[in-house]
Amino acid sequence: QVQLVESGGGLVQAGGSLRLSCAASGPTFSTNAMGWFRQAPGKEREFVAAINWSGGSISAQGRFTISRGSGGNTVYLQMNSLKPDDTAVYYCAARLVAVLSMRLSEYHYWGQGTQVTVSS
Repeated sequence: QVQLVESGGGLVQAGGSLRLSCAASGPTFSTNAMGWFRQAPGKEREFVAAINWSGGSISAQGRFTISRGSGGNTVYLQMNSLKPDDTAVYYCAARLVAVLSMRLSEYHYWGQGTQVTVSS
């Protein structure tokens, strides 16, 4: 059974940093593209960043950096200079293929999400 489990969310002051983690269990994801999305209250879920097996990545936020653990089944999101507008539930997602994508519909597996709250 595929499972994605996020951790690392919490409450932080504006200007602070957080590091989110996503651990994938089940079939290996070491060669799959994985990504982070977020959803703020009353808004649609939006793309944050994605990474492939070789470390290639794309990011919608220059303040955020996505990386992958050496085993390939853990993905991290380092978030710096956080702003109140970054407040959202952050979701980890995985594709069935290695190609990067910013499209929510192209991700097949999703975690339950972790809350990030940035206070002003």
